[in-house]
Amino acid sequence: MINDYLACKQDVDDHAVHLLFSANRWERVSMMLKLLEQGTSLIVDRYAYSGVCYTAAKRGFDMSWCKQPDIGLPRPDTIVYLTLSSEAAAKRGNYGEERYEQTDFQKKVADNFAALTEDSWKVIDADKSIENLQAELLDICKETIKRSSDQPLYKLWTDGTY
Repeated sequence: MINDYLACKQDVDDHAVHLLFSANRWERVSMMLKLLEQGTSLIVDRYAYSGVCYTAAKRGFDMSWCKQPDIGLPRPDTIVYLTLSSEAAAKRGNYGEERYEQTDFQKKVADNFAALTEDSWKVIDADKSIENLQAELLDICKETIKRSSDQPLYKLWTDGTY
C-alpha cells in the first residue's frame, strides 16, 4: 500500500499514510532489538525523522503531531542527513516519479529537517561522487559503532531506555 501510494498509484488520507509509515517502523522494532542485542549494527534509511518532516510539510500538520506515533521507537545513535538540491537530484535521473519528488514540496521538507536537526546530527552534502560520499559515510559508521558499543539503547523522543 505504501509503495503504491509513493508511486502515485493509490491515494491515501494524509493522516492514515503517516500512521502507516509509523506502523511499518513499529512492526520492525522487535526484530531491530533482537539484532541489536546480538551485536548487529543497523543502518536505517528514512526513519521517523523523515516521516515527521515529510508529513509536516503538508497543509494542516505540525511537527508535534507528526512525532507522536513514533515516540518510544529505538533512538538512533547517529543521524546522518544527506542534503541534495532539487537541481542536483534531477540530474541523477528518475527524479519526480515519486509523489514527494516535487521541488516546492522538497523545499518545505528541507525546512522541516533544518528545524528538527540537532547539533549531534551529521549533515552531509551529497552532491559529490559516490566514492567520496561512500568513504565519508563509512567513516561516520565506524565512529558510531565504536562510540555506541557500550551505550544503552535509548527510546526516541523520550527519556526511557530499552
